[in-house]
Amino acid sequence: MGSNSIRTSRRGFLKSATGAVAAFTIVPRHVLGQGATPPSEKPNVAGIGAGGMGGEDIKAVSGCGANIVALCDVDLRRASTIKLFPGAKVYRDFRKMLDEMDKQIDAVIVGTPDHTHAVAAMAAIKRGKHVYCEKPLAHSVGEVRALMKAAEEHGVVTQLGNQGHSYDTIRTFCEWVWDGAIGKVHTIHCGCNAVNSGIDRLSLMSRNENVPAELDWDLWLGPAQNRPYHSFYLPGSWRGWVPFGNGTIGDWICHVVDPVFWALDLGAPATVTAQATDYDPKTQGDAYPKGDVITFEFPAKGDRGPIVLLWHSGAEKIPVAKELEPGRKPVDTGAYVYGDKGVIMYGSHGAGGVRIIPETAMKAYKLPEQKIPRVKEHHDDWLRAIREGGKAGSDFSYGGPLTELAMLGVIALKLPGTKLQWDAVAARFTNCDEANEYIHPPYRQGWTL
Repeated sequence: MGSNSIRTSRRGFLKSATGAVAAFTIVPRHVLGQGATPPSEKPNVAGIGAGGMGGEDIKAVSGCGANIVALCDVDLRRASTIKLFPGAKVYRDFRKMLDEMDKQIDAVIVGTPDHTHAVAAMAAIKRGKHVYCEKPLAHSVGEVRALMKAAEEHGVVTQLGNQGHSYDTIRTFCEWVWDGAIGKVHTIHCGCNAVNSGIDRLSLMSRNENVPAELDWDLWLGPAQNRPYHSFYLPGSWRGWVPFGNGTIGDWICHVVDPVFWALDLGAPATVTAQATDYDPKTQGDAYPKGDVITFEFPAKGDRGPIVLLWHSGAEKIPVAKELEPGRKPVDTGAYVYGDKGVIMYGSHGAGGVRIIPETAMKAYKLPEQKIPRVKEHHDDWLRAIREGGKAGSDFSYGGPLTELAMLGVIALKLPGTKLQWDAVAARFTNCDEANEYIHPPYRQGWTL
């Protein structure tokens, strides 16, 4: 984010909000001039979702030098982070928090279930707040596109919570691929063996349960359509339910696919096709299957040829590369990347454990020089961009298209066996009107982006 965009956003804000303070209380160094010290090096941060990964993000950002000034959670049983920051004001509704503390907040962390990522992040962006959002960025293609557009228009610093993007190993992987370590990449088998599925509990949905006193069920539902409370939706298990989560692909694609997405500049696929294990979306469509294989076809781009990426979830294991020596542990969460001159394998989160296989090929490879700057840490990278200006490594312009892959896969699971043709520019499927209905799922009354 250049100085011109910052000055423009400030003028626009002041014109539209007479008497209000400017949107950012943190002034980047480059705005003040060489050697100048900003009025504050500690951004005031609010957390939406104070337990689970949201809580971990809040603690990490605090450790990197931010002030935690407000915390919001709809489930007080899970909001363990509140005790760690007694000076932070506590809320249940993030909309009320942002309204009341607008002038005291510079940035917001969104660490809620998937279905409320977009409404929370958008509310912050529209108020000019920088945003760190847990992965996946949103719950639909339409939400992803809307957040990307808003972040650019408001000139805020954003970061997707795929922390492996800041690891050294993902940079090592990119450098090897760009060096031609395995030649021209043509096929990728990747995925995660976690099973995120509510299928076994579909028969229990007719039973009645009382909402715990510590939980505001209406706020937890957010933009999702009304339905009775069930204890098997939360905590955590919401990932296996279509109205709230994005299955295993939504939970893991931003970690596992990130290295090849970066190294190969994959962009948008031309087609996506899903095959699911023992799954009927017409009768079981409220839940995700226990296993699936989703095939993405990417057209040739730049110097690389077309690429086929096969995503394997849960019960559908990643096929083991024949190049892997007997006795070596195969990948259960990660990828095998196939080129015309060899194979690279890696684990999750930033290509952890990246190696050329077999080991004889790894030992024979002359490692290239480092070309990509290394960064300290993912949350710190976000705060650095806020303080100094510029972009974080996995901002929404990068993390949005990466997330969109998962959202396309989720749509394909609604129509297993159908090869969907995707027009990324128009944001629509060209051969299936039914699939297009899932690009912008409706919100319940009272909720909007």
